[in-house]
Amino acid sequence: MRIFLGLSTFQWTRVLFTLGCYSILLTAVVLSAVLATTGASGHQRNENEDPELRLRATPRVGFSGTDILFIAELQGGPDDNEELYCASVEWDWDDDTRSERIPDCDPFEPGLSEIRRRFSQRHTFQQGGQYEVRFNLKKRGDVVLSARTIVQVTLR
Repeated sequence: MRIFLGLSTFQWTRVLFTLGCYSILLTAVVLSAVLATTGASGHQRNENEDPELRLRATPRVGFSGTDILFIAELQGGPDDNEELYCASVEWDWDDDTRSERIPDCDPFEPGLSEIRRRFSQRHTFQQGGQYEVRFNLKKRGDVVLSARTIVQVTLR
């Protein structure tokens, strides 16, 4: 049995195991603190900054007839932003089609009403080409926020 600094192999194993457990615990505490300040999406939500709209597509490249998932996320700004509360949603697919959804909401109440921050929609492109898809949040017919992304579709 090897002895180093007065500890046997068994004792060293216990020390290293204990240090490993503390390391895992410390990592979990730090990760939970980061998630608490940034949210699960990993982006810090700051009520004082202007809201930002992001749009992504999965997959970004595909064959015609492939179902593509589009996700728009609203980040920043307060949860009770009256300008964005109960906004209508418009998807412009850049293939001469559009989708629109006009929600039916309760009247706005400061401090109680919450804006929607995540939107998703699937779309299938039948023709090959490069498409610039736009997502618009509208209030009374006017675009309040907009985001865009590009997808590449190849004919089968």
